[in-house]
Amino acid sequence: MKKTLLFPLAVGCLLLHACGDANQSSSGDEMVQATSCSYPVGGDPARPVDPPPTTDISNAGTSTATLSLTAGDVEITLDREGAPCTVNSFESLAAQGFFDDTDCHRLTDFGIFVLQCGDPTGTGTGGPGYSFADETDSSMTYPAGTVAMANAGPDTNASQFFLVWDDSELPPDYTVFGTMDQAGLDVVAGIAAQGVEADGSERPIAEARITSVTLG
Repeated sequence: MKKTLLFPLAVGCLLLHACGDANQSSSGDEMVQATSCSYPVGGDPARPVDPPPTTDISNAGTSTATLSLTAGDVEITLDREGAPCTVNSFESLAAQGFFDDTDCHRLTDFGIFVLQCGDPTGTGTGGPGYSFADETDSSMTYPAGTVAMANAGPDTNASQFFLVWDDSELPPDYTVFGTMDQAGLDVVAGIAAQGVEADGSERPIAEARITSVTLG
């Protein structure tokens, strides 16, 4: 079933489910927190993939991921504290090669300014065969450099995400789970500067292909 993102100005997206808190301590000076997440299975995955782990998920601090695009590297700082279940899913998919050799299939350059990625089919309909809940709040904003989940409505997160290459006005309905470094933002803005195809597909003219994702 096709999932279309619910951006204002008719921009499409995808993705879904839940988190609960349970604190636990570890040796050392820092308190390590853990949470539980739910990833209900549904639909056919675009690529064979295992759902992420659901227990003992870190919800403290940050981690990093580097998207290696044909246009250059985009380093992302992942916010485990603000979006632990989202980061857990993203890291699991990246570790399994789900994003490797996939095209970022949608570019918007009017009203909102995002490059959407994360669907191996390149159609905007593909996902990992599971979903998870939003990790949002009413103060969420989307300035340039933001990395957030695309979705098809509340609690429909899966694998598709978007890279905000210029300040964008969006309702706080899309889980923010990371930020790009300046060099990465420049890479995405360079892709965006070449515009979109004239056929109405919102596909970027420039090649926007993720060759691999490196964690850490």
